[in-house]
Amino acid sequence: MTNWKEYKLGEVATFIDYRGKTPKKTTSGVPLVTAKIVKSGTIQTPTEFIAKEDYASWMTRGFPKLGDVVLTTEAPLGEVAQIKDPSFALAQRIITIRGKDNVLDNGYLKYFLQSAKGQHRLKEKETGTTVTGIKSSELKQVLISAPDYNAQTAIAEIFSSLDDKIELNNKINQELESLAQTLFKQWFIDFEFPNENGEPYKSSGGEMIDSELGEIPKGWEVKPIGDLFDFLEGPGLRNWQYRHEGMPFINIRLIQNGDILVKNSSFISIDEFNQKYCHFALQNGDMVVSTSGTLGKSAIVRESHLPLMLNTSVIRFRPTENNLRSFMYQYLQSNYFLDDLKSQASGSVQLNFGPMHLKRMSLIKPTSNLLYAFEEASGELYNTILTNREENQELTNLRDTLLPKLISGELEVSDALTQTTA
Repeated sequence: MTNWKEYKLGEVATFIDYRGKTPKKTTSGVPLVTAKIVKSGTIQTPTEFIAKEDYASWMTRGFPKLGDVVLTTEAPLGEVAQIKDPSFALAQRIITIRGKDNVLDNGYLKYFLQSAKGQHRLKEKETGTTVTGIKSSELKQVLISAPDYNAQTAIAEIFSSLDDKIELNNKINQELESLAQTLFKQWFIDFEFPNENGEPYKSSGGEMIDSELGEIPKGWEVKPIGDLFDFLEGPGLRNWQYRHEGMPFINIRLIQNGDILVKNSSFISIDEFNQKYCHFALQNGDMVVSTSGTLGKSAIVRESHLPLMLNTSVIRFRPTENNLRSFMYQYLQSNYFLDDLKSQASGSVQLNFGPMHLKRMSLIKPTSNLLYAFEEASGELYNTILTNREENQELTNLRDTLLPKLISGELEVSDALTQTTA
């Protein structure tokens, strides 16, 4: 690739900087984009707002536009996303960057700043001790390596197409997960599963019996959670030398957005694993749940995650019967489980739970026939969800492989296009 140049960011972009001001927040109104919701290349759903009548007086330094790049400037420095909906207000610790027309493409800028090269150049300008960040004057001095403008847009389009596929899969999965959770609630919480005539059981006069957990359908039982799901807590090993090869292990920080970030794993030696910890190996279809900090973060273990070992602050769940798998997935992700969990958990600074808490928990076990019916009704939903997650992992790996090569000019755009359309 030819015509690569280096620019100081201040020479090729303009900035909107709201640092040094604190907006008056409200419970509704105009969404406020804060640093904490700029994650992994996207702007997550805002949870803070400013009043509509305060919007114009707050946004005196400029308004964001479609396609602008937002950059977190501290705590943490370097999270980047591109604006898809400009109808929001900007908070502190965020700078909006807009490339100059026909000089710096905003999409290319986003991916450059996300790359290891871009992150390194941001960190070079970082200052501070307790809380580190980047000053506006220093940000303008950050060097941006870029080819000609047409090549920039072509590079941005390659990565945008990958991200669009990932986002579409995520949206599909959200809809499928919502559908599966609705079905779970309808059948196992509201007891409106189809009776022998295909009618909703409870509202059609289905017989109910008393139990320690309240009225339940006739033929159902209250069972300890361990009768339905085998669970195992990680060993909590802390005093070993982390390695770059061997048996990877999971901990709470690797469970993110319903998936497991295996690429960020640490390792123990294979010999140590075989001698002491082989029973902590995870299997395809297991479910893992965080036990401290943010209680109840969960993920389903997929074949592509393996081999993988259980470790601290995570409990592995495995159904005791084949017809319990989909029921287990839904139950462990439901608010009913989380609420029960929090009521049993202990701790003053932060809540924690473990096997001793789980042993005190019971749940309602439906009939085997109904569990098989639920497996059939929701199993295909989960197969699609897991397939989409597998595809997203492949797309993410491809993106992460191509990014440094395209940003450095090592790989031609035409060659990258061949790889992304193969």
